[in-house]
Amino acid sequence: MPSSALTAAHPLKDVTASDSALRRFLHGLPGVDAVGLEGRAASLGTRSIKTTAKAYAIDLAISMVDLTTLEGADTPGKVRALGAKAVKPDPTDRSTPSTAAVCVYPDMVAVAKEAVAGSDVKVASVATSFPAGRAPLTIKLADVREAVAAGADEIDMVIDRGAFLAGRYLKVYDEITAVREACGTSARLKVIFETGELSTYDNIRRASWLGMLAGADFIKTSTGKVAVNATPANTLLMLEAVRNFRAQTGIQVGVKPAGGIRTSKDAIKFLVLVNETAGEDWLDNHWFRFGASSLLNDLLMQRQKLATGRYSGPDYVTVD
Repeated sequence: MPSSALTAAHPLKDVTASDSALRRFLHGLPGVDAVGLEGRAASLGTRSIKTTAKAYAIDLAISMVDLTTLEGADTPGKVRALGAKAVKPDPTDRSTPSTAAVCVYPDMVAVAKEAVAGSDVKVASVATSFPAGRAPLTIKLADVREAVAAGADEIDMVIDRGAFLAGRYLKVYDEITAVREACGTSARLKVIFETGELSTYDNIRRASWLGMLAGADFIKTSTGKVAVNATPANTLLMLEAVRNFRAQTGIQVGVKPAGGIRTSKDAIKFLVLVNETAGEDWLDNHWFRFGASSLLNDLLMQRQKLATGRYSGPDYVTVD
């Protein structure tokens, strides 16, 4: 079931009572030690994962992929093929886990839903005028409602970065809560910050708390449409935020790094970050996802190499 914003009885509810109260809270969060953050992320990235642990990590990573196509040239046929791949990533090996979801534009939700019918694969849809988010709220909410009505299990929304960077935090909060309401009880909400446009780690920490206070089920780094997307450091910072938020509120929120994660080695580094920062409770596709397309191909090739002892090469997997 999707989470909801904090109840009126919760002590943190007061921080969203006014723009000034929200500003005080967000700017009262501890400042980020950039050197320390990047150093810890780099250190955790050196962990060596071998043999059975590596095989487990690869299967876990496959199960966490949101297999994504977000192009203007998307066709129903391409979406159907992607749905089939999500359900059976390796048709030659039935032990291969399905991916977590297929992520498409709202007008392709019904096609994707049909393609994954009968499986556990979710259908996610970007909305709120993805990727720029430059549209009136009425348009954004219509975007969300259309996707949910078509059967979307998850909505990936983008925040108004312009409002956030201008310090209009309550406007961003109100927009997230309105989208959360538009999702109803059937769709989980992922809130995308576009961390590459937020400029500072302090802003990423503030955005993380703002999204969680507004009722996000997931906080997500990026759209994958800008130069700087998911990094170990910004993901580590968001993992710290969800860990601390649960400690204060009892509410667990997921994390989704997206964009730039292309290899099994990269994915395993992120899983180490999850385990060492947020803990084992997040090592599940209900709480951690990879926004990726090419990543799945490398995971499948590395999985076959572990099973057979030989590397099959890129022709072994479909080109998405």
